[in-house]
Amino acid sequence: MDPEQFANIVSEYVVAFGSKVLIAIVLWVVGRWLIGVAGRFIQRSLESQKVDPTVLRYVGSIINVALNIVLLIGILGYFGVETTSFAAVIAAAGVAIGMAWAGLLANFAAGAFLMVLRPFKVGDFITAGGVTGTVKEVGLFATTVNTMDNVLTIVGNNSIFSGNIQNFTANPHRRVELTCQLNGAVDVAQAIEVLKREVATIPNVLADPAPSVDILEFNLVGPVLAVRPHCHNDDYWQVYFETNRVIREAPIKAGFPAPMPAQTVFVKNN
Repeated sequence: MDPEQFANIVSEYVVAFGSKVLIAIVLWVVGRWLIGVAGRFIQRSLESQKVDPTVLRYVGSIINVALNIVLLIGILGYFGVETTSFAAVIAAAGVAIGMAWAGLLANFAAGAFLMVLRPFKVGDFITAGGVTGTVKEVGLFATTVNTMDNVLTIVGNNSIFSGNIQNFTANPHRRVELTCQLNGAVDVAQAIEVLKREVATIPNVLADPAPSVDILEFNLVGPVLAVRPHCHNDDYWQVYFETNRVIREAPIKAGFPAPMPAQTVFVKNN
C-alpha cells in the first residue's frame, strides 16, 4: 500500500470518527436540554397538584438520574457499543459498588422509607439523628436540617430512620415545662392561683388548654410547683423565657418569702 492510499484510508476513518464524536456531542447537549425541559415540566405538573416540596425534590432527583443514564446508554449505542452487555456490566458493577457502599445504600433505602412513611416534611421542626432544627431538604441519601443556632447540618437518612424521630410541628401546640420553688411557709393554694393568673397574661400562651400549675414534689426548702403553659411551636422559646420571668417576679410581687433551705439542728449536751 502506497503512502497516498494509506493517508486516504486514515483520513476517511478520522472524518468518520470525528463526525460521530460531533454528533455524540450534539446528542449530549440536546439530550441534556430535553432532560431539563422534561424535569421542569414534571415539576410544574406536580406543583399544580400541590405535591409536597419534599416529594418534588425526591422525584426530581430520581428522574434526572434515570434520564441521564438512558441518554448515556443511547450515545454508547450510537457508537456501536452493545448496550445489553453494557447493562450487564452496570449490573455487575452495581453489585460490587453495593457491597462497598453498603452504608450509602442504607441511606438511600432509608430515604425511600422516609418518603413513603412521611414522619416529617420540609419546614417541620424535628429532633432526629441527634440533631434538632428545621428541615430544609430531604434528599436521596441525606436530610438537611438548619439547627436553632443557624448551622446547616446534613444528616444521613439511615441515622434518622434507625433512631427516634420527634416532630414538634405535627401537633397544633406544645407544652412548656418549668418548675417554681416555694418557701415552706407559703400558702400553696394562693401561690398556684397567683402563678396561673400571671402565666395566662403572657403573650401567645394558649387559653385552651389553660396553663397548668400544681405541686410536683417536696424538698428541704418547700413545695416545688410544676408550671406548664401551652403555646404554638413557633412561640415556644418566647413563652419559655417569659414564663421563667413570671416565676421569678410573681412570688416577689405577692409578698411570698424567698425559698431558703430550712433544717432543724438538735444539740445534745452530755
